[in-house]
Amino acid sequence: MLLKNKDYEGIRKALSANPNLANEGVPYDELNTTKAHPLHRIADGVFNKKYTDEEAVEMAKIFLEFGAKIDGNELIEKQDSPLVAAASLHADQLAIFYVEHGANINHAGCHGGTALHWAAWCGRDKLVKKLVQSGALIDKLCINFKSTPLFWAIHGLKNGGKNPQNYLECVKILLQAGADKSIPNVEGKIPFELLSEEDLALKSLLS
Repeated sequence: MLLKNKDYEGIRKALSANPNLANEGVPYDELNTTKAHPLHRIADGVFNKKYTDEEAVEMAKIFLEFGAKIDGNELIEKQDSPLVAAASLHADQLAIFYVEHGANINHAGCHGGTALHWAAWCGRDKLVKKLVQSGALIDKLCINFKSTPLFWAIHGLKNGGKNPQNYLECVKILLQAGADKSIPNVEGKIPFELLSEEDLALKSLLS
């Protein structure tokens, strides 16, 4: 409830009284009691529009001040770290904040996708740029689909992704960083093969 109400002072008082809460699992909501690390749950709140990305960063700062672990309690393959969660939940500023505070940028979360995979899938060009600049593995394959972040960017756009210009920028950033556009996914397809006739700008980049 303190997170939902972005109650900074309430959060600070609770953590002052019990610093262990900084790393104690928090339920998703009253109906879904599945617990996740507080830094993950802060990202959920951005996605659910309970508060802004900027407000999320302010809450995350308080949790880190009281000992919250930037990668959550344990990095488990195919389970989202707070950074992967933020990247997949459109919490760009929060994700960038986590990167700047030492988050593991190459951890394989849901579907074995890294934060770069998820940022590319969601068309979050600013976060893609930050991750690339921070040394994210450009051609790392996800686990489930054996696909690169470049493939995820194209696939995300072709499967309901909004703001085509942002996806185009993601592709440009990845290619400029040296992404290999010839790497196939588990089905043997390369990114170019996902495109249709109207994808002129992307075809130009990937041809």
